[in-house]
Amino acid sequence: MRNGWRALKLEAMNATALILIDLQRGMLPENTGPRNNPEAEDNAAHLLHAWRTRGLPVVHVRHMSRSPEGSFWPGSSNCEFQPRFEPLPSEQRLEKNVPDAFAGSGLERWLRLRDVHHLVVVGVATNNSVEATVRAAACLPGDACFTFDKADLHGLTRDADDWHLMSLSNLDGEYAVVTRTDEILARLG
Repeated sequence: MRNGWRALKLEAMNATALILIDLQRGMLPENTGPRNNPEAEDNAAHLLHAWRTRGLPVVHVRHMSRSPEGSFWPGSSNCEFQPRFEPLPSEQRLEKNVPDAFAGSGLERWLRLRDVHHLVVVGVATNNSVEATVRAAACLPGDACFTFDKADLHGLTRDADDWHLMSLSNLDGEYAVVTRTDEILARLG
């Protein structure tokens, strides 16, 4: 695994950070196309509440466009965090310009300085920023992520559920432990 992060060992929850990817206003349903998993944000919010209650490390990562024509150009309302995912002052905020939240963001250094060895990653889009970040190693509650309908290489539009399932299937075992929100919450106690 590229950054040396390990898949979540459930007995090590105290050394586990919750990473929230791109839960920005631009990803609210009224701003996006057809998607899957309408409960994803609720599940991510449950996990965020559990992490906050236990004082565990939380990192909010948001995408910032490199081009003024981009949907997430700095200063646009699309860049702002969704209200229920607004970081607390004690929580880390990071920005990224590419899908992988580790690339050039300082995330790896922040985690290493805090001796965090395990990650739980939630957010959007499963087959883009979530998958790119998880490939650096993490535990992935598949029901706290979502994606959108998208055309494949042949131009055929595929359903968001298909993209979501394929990304989770690609990651499970080799890059991550794909699990569910309720399983993680149960282990937190």
